[in-house]
Amino acid sequence: MTASLEVCGLAFAYPDGHQALFGVDLRIERGERVALLGPNGAGKTTLVLHLNGILTGGAGTVTVAGLPVGRQHMAEIRRRVGIVFQDPDDQLFMPTVREDVAFGPAAAGLRGPELEDRVRTALERVGMADFADRPPHHLSFGQRRRVAVATVLATEPEILVLDEPSSNLDPASRRELADILRSLDVTVLMVTHDLPYALELCPRSVILSEGVIAADGATGDLLSDETLMRAHRLELPFGFDPRSVPTRP
Repeated sequence: MTASLEVCGLAFAYPDGHQALFGVDLRIERGERVALLGPNGAGKTTLVLHLNGILTGGAGTVTVAGLPVGRQHMAEIRRRVGIVFQDPDDQLFMPTVREDVAFGPAAAGLRGPELEDRVRTALERVGMADFADRPPHHLSFGQRRRVAVATVLATEPEILVLDEPSSNLDPASRRELADILRSLDVTVLMVTHDLPYALELCPRSVILSEGVIAADGATGDLLSDETLMRAHRLELPFGFDPRSVPTRP
């Protein structure tokens, strides 16, 4: 089966000469939920921006659902890789929730009943169908984040990339979002410093450090390796023991 994502030998330097990635290899299968962990400056954002062609020009290849990321397939790649930003206000800009969720599929050519069905389905998947006619800025932060997820789901992506999805959420909103993410039938790549959230949601984690993949394995195993964690400036909350948390599918 074709992988959702395959990164081979990806290396990238910025124009100022800073080398952000040094030959990254990563394969994510369809339906996996994977956490991308690492300290600030590790190269996580640089890697994510290669997934839908925002950054290009380095060495190596990136393939999404069998399609090489490049000019020839750029429109389709950007439909297949949906990125949910850390701040939902960077993603929501239309007068109503319905219009925000409709924006992506409408730009891709959907119209009429098919567009309405796509919007309704996306909002139902995040539990926000009753808020379709509300202005986004009237919603709570947690509700806006769920709408931001819906805007991406409406394009029917292959991969859902989430940048710090739990940040600034109260405990109830955090749990609600976790339940939504577990219910989705898409591949999930979650970039996070919230290690307990990674353990709760992602059976597999990848640690990116100084532009290379330092570890790739079961999330609980990586978080329980104190030497590994210390070497890559990853710290669990005080008193949190990953070995005491039951594994969830």
